[in-house]
Amino acid sequence: MSEEPFKVWQCRTCGYIYEEEKGDRNDGLAPGTRWADIPDDWVCPLCGTPKSDFDMIEL
Repeated sequence: MSEEPFKVWQCRTCGYIYEEEKGDRNDGLAPGTRWADIPDDWVCPLCGTPKSDFDMIEL
């Protein structure tokens, strides 16, 4: 059984990109951190938009 591919999420407000594969070390998210594993109260590190206002995108 293969693992699900990593996904990419984009902030609707400022365009910040969160890539599960890369994570965001500056925000304490290790590489490989899945979107579902990020706390619901997490906000965009650039503009403060809530996690609920991100969209999954395809690069």
